[in-house]
Amino acid sequence: MGNNFRRNREPPDINALLNYGYTVLRAATARAIVAAGLHPGIGLHHSNRGNAFALADDFMEPFRPLVNCTVHRLPARHGTQVNTQAKQELARLIALDLPLAVGQSPVSVALSRLAISLGQRFETGKLAMALPRTPDALMLAGLGG
Repeated sequence: MGNNFRRNREPPDINALLNYGYTVLRAATARAIVAAGLHPGIGLHHSNRGNAFALADDFMEPFRPLVNCTVHRLPARHGTQVNTQAKQELARLIALDLPLAVGQSPVSVALSRLAISLGQRFETGKLAMALPRTPDALMLAGLGG
């Protein structure tokens, strides 16, 4: 975002776009967690008792670069306002195909697989988290553009 960029929840600029994108991602993550039978408020690393979505915040970390790359490129096309076009592009991230260990799946499916794998981890004691692979530079370059 540049050397002068500062993350802040209040200003109506790039931060507002990031906030919107993270909210979309967090909601999809929370849905996947609940669908897998887990509680979104019981986090692994995020542990604030007042955070009802601590586990969702943990799970969405590997997916944040998708939002960041999209938001980085949005202002050139739509400005820094959270307008209809920006909302649509950020909401579409949930349907973006990501490389997984076996093939590709939309972000929403990758989130579900990750949540299910954590549940199975608790049941079996075996570490086999279904984390997505890192998207290649070409895929990241195409986001928000």
